[in-house]
Amino acid sequence: MIPARYAHIAFGFVLSGMMSFLVSGISTLLTLGPVAGFPGLWIGAWLPSWAVAFPIVLVVAPIARKLVAKLTIPD
Repeated sequence: MIPARYAHIAFGFVLSGMMSFLVSGISTLLTLGPVAGFPGLWIGAWLPSWAVAFPIVLVVAPIARKLVAKLTIPD
């Protein structure tokens, strides 16, 4: 198990992986269509996307939290 103090990093890792997986799949499908070898092309697009998305999520998430806090009112 991962210590709780690293939860924000684990969250960013999982979130960036899931989001980049879905977005790269949609982008690849819209660009190429349902071609032979699509899964391999998708994975080839996803892995570099994830490598970029993960550090960006770690930087952008605190900014997004602050923005949302300003846009919402406490219950």
